Amino acid sequence: MSHSNCLSDVELSTYQSEGFLIRESVFSPAELESFRAASERACEAARDQSSQGKTYILDNKRFVDIGHLTVQFEHQPETELVRVIEPVNELEGQFSQLIDDSRLVQPMQSIMAVNQLSLWTAKLNLKPAQLGSGFGWHQDSPYWVHDSDHVDQLPNVMVTFDDASLHNGCLQVIRRSHLKGCLPGTDDGSQLGGFFTDPNCFAEQDAVAMEVPAGSLIFFSPHAIHGSGPNRSDVDRRAIIVTYQPANFPALKSGLVRNIDSSSVEASTDV
Repeated sequence: MSHSNCLSDVELSTYQSEGFLIRESVFSPAELESFRAASERACEAARDQSSQGKTYILDNKRFVDIGHLTVQFEHQPETELVRVIEPVNELEGQFSQLIDDSRLVQPMQSIMAVNQLSLWTAKLNLKPAQLGSGFGWHQDSPYWVHDSDHVDQLPNVMVTFDDASLHNGCLQVIRRSHLKGCLPGTDDGSQLGGFFTDPNCFAEQDAVAMEVPAGSLIFFSPHAIHGSGPNRSDVDRRAIIVTYQPANFPALKSGLVRNIDSSSVEASTDV
């Protein structure tokens, strides 16, 4: 297998010291068009299946569980705009194929220093033009620490389907915040407040905006504090975040092992 997509020593050092790493314009315009179309199919399927799911409200935000798949809707009353689908690979086959792509997998092998990987989770994040809401400052590790005993080895990679800017709510990361480990949440009396990082634990001026062209990869640590603003632009901001782990461990929501297909990795590398 070719290792052309593995991280260089400089890239790996940057990820380890800063908590994130960017590779710009990795995917072609044709691939991006197919990802956007897959996003629309996934949203349509999520809306169709939500009527048979279990609906619940947390802090005035609507969630629907369809089996072990969770759909989050935008915050406006009565809206059918989808905000997040997790795990989206079980709803849309193209994203299941993307998870095995060597452009994602080989850098993750470098980050974790392992040869074989499995999937932890895959989230489709959607921010429709003018209406997409932001995400408060948080770490992923407090969500996951009760379901995994190797939370340090759950790195993320975001694939941007559209150009990302501060105006349309790009990802922002607090640089070097991952070095502090799993931090306490807020205690504001809300239902979800505990999942947002205590603001006394970091300084917002350390935020780095991930303003990147469509088709870029943003790798970031599960301990990195991150968030995003609302989409105030006239264009959508869509992305998938895939989280990997060492092989043979069960995925977060299904409890099933979804190992990475090494034959797909090799085929992708040879193209």
